[in-house]
Amino acid sequence: MSDMKVAAAREALQEVRSGMRLGLGTGSTATEFVKLLGEALRSGALKDIRCTSTSEQTETLARSLEIPMFALAEVAPLDLAIDGADEIDARLRLIKGRGGALLREKIVEQQAKRFIVIADESKIVARLGLGTLPIEVTPFARLVLEQRFSTMGLRPELRLRDGKPRVTDEGNLILDVHIPETRDIADVVAEIRQLAGVVETGFFPNEATEAIIAGAAGLKRMKR
Repeated sequence: MSDMKVAAAREALQEVRSGMRLGLGTGSTATEFVKLLGEALRSGALKDIRCTSTSEQTETLARSLEIPMFALAEVAPLDLAIDGADEIDARLRLIKGRGGALLREKIVEQQAKRFIVIADESKIVARLGLGTLPIEVTPFARLVLEQRFSTMGLRPELRLRDGKPRVTDEGNLILDVHIPETRDIADVVAEIRQLAGVVETGFFPNEATEAIIAGAAGLKRMKR
């Protein structure tokens, strides 16, 4: 599977040109892209690249590879964002954020003229919501939102790390919810977003412009 992630990342790198402003994603596949980008800059294959990141984790990695990093406002609008996804459906809708960076990912990727998703074929699903959907919430609202989500049949689970609540880069918490098989994710998210204390969801309905999917038979592209 790691070979597939590298293959998708390497293909995405072909879309990068010197002088571009890039958004760098978070997660295992995005990490492979960041590493390849660092190599291309060191070798001189790419020059004058200005980047921003979707998480502190990615920024730390990028800086260690001497990739020029900037605040989002300094480089937006972005020419291109490259990131992974947890689930991808046939309409190029995504679930993201199981790595905990959903809010910054959505902010960065909405600032990009193009957002290319890179993934292995295991991320393609017939229905979004086979796994959990991350919901970023304020700490103050966490308990009441857990109760509300429970009454909605979403079976919320507080995201933990090392036995403690997982705190996002923005200081919020994550509730992972389960989308009922009988409902479309867009309808459920529309209800969730009406609740005060919900900061963002991991449902990305329109952000991706295309996807590069690596599988046993090679690479394929999905476009809107």
